Amino acid sequence: MPDPLPSSQLGGFSPSPPLLEALNHHLSFKSGDTVAVALSGGADSAMLAVHAHFWASRRKVTLHFFHIHHGLQAIADQWQAHVHDLAARLQRPCHSLRVQVQSRRLSADGMESAARDARYQGLAELARFVGLQHVLLAHHQDDQAETVLMRLLRGTGTTGLGAMAPRMQRDQLQYWRPWLEQPRALILQASDAFAAATGWHAVQDPTNTNPDYTRGAVRDLLTPVLDARWPGWQSRLQRQAQLSRETQEVLDSVASQDWRTLEPDETGRSFSLVAWRSLEPARQSLVLRYWLQEQGAGLPTHARLAELLKQLRGLHARGHDRNLMWKHGQNLVRCVRGRVQIESAGPGDQQAGLVADQASK
Repeated sequence: MPDPLPSSQLGGFSPSPPLLEALNHHLSFKSGDTVAVALSGGADSAMLAVHAHFWASRRKVTLHFFHIHHGLQAIADQWQAHVHDLAARLQRPCHSLRVQVQSRRLSADGMESAARDARYQGLAELARFVGLQHVLLAHHQDDQAETVLMRLLRGTGTTGLGAMAPRMQRDQLQYWRPWLEQPRALILQASDAFAAATGWHAVQDPTNTNPDYTRGAVRDLLTPVLDARWPGWQSRLQRQAQLSRETQEVLDSVASQDWRTLEPDETGRSFSLVAWRSLEPARQSLVLRYWLQEQGAGLPTHARLAELLKQLRGLHARGHDRNLMWKHGQNLVRCVRGRVQIESAGPGDQQAGLVADQASK
């Protein structure tokens, strides 16, 4: 493949200095590393692809573009062709994958969640095909602020207020979000400049402002009011997310220390009920959340966690504990001979857990 096109061959387009500097600051890759950009074709991901093109050229990093074709829009085929056109202009390899989204009988938010899961699965498959472990995502300050706001409206704790992490691991891949501190207005300015210079225009996804989706409702109904009454609210909520993540790091450290006092087994899947009860109530709750996350079970809702806490605090320390059966996702928490343990739920447990879940709502 020839060397990537310089700015002079992209109609004279020059990358945005703040956006390019954010990549330099947050990405620590070195010459010879291989990285991909998740590229939908919208302004955000397209500008990340373009700026990553310049960044990778200077760093001597091998850059790929990944496009996931959901098939949820009538013009999805056109989007795919449009993305490949951008990649061709930048002389970068672009890999596309069609995924099936199980969207029947789902609400708008449910379909959005299903599409997101399918997208991550598709990105993981493409990463395995190419043989890389790092993917860049184009989430920005406005996305982060919206996430904080939505979680506040739904009810959340410190972990939820942390919103999207600058770096996360999923499906054995490292995902990077280098633009979480960058406002979308700056990205749109770059997108307009790129379109003027090259004639390539970013696609417009109609679901982004569709009020049937929670995020779309925030953008369509709340953002105009917030912008008018509290200009700059996005940067303040983004800062709140950062502070919440820092606070959560301290809480995780405390929970880790408490966990080691609970006489855990070698696998970490069980601990002593008596030792757990010796903790203060707030730390009992904290270490339970920590344990569930460490076991890959995810965080329960406040109501579900309160139910588990109530059951554990009411159990006999050494017996009469066979009645505890708390289902969470595909996992089941039991107490056997004074030890609280987590295990995969079997078929019979699945049905029992469903009844328990419905009863707790």
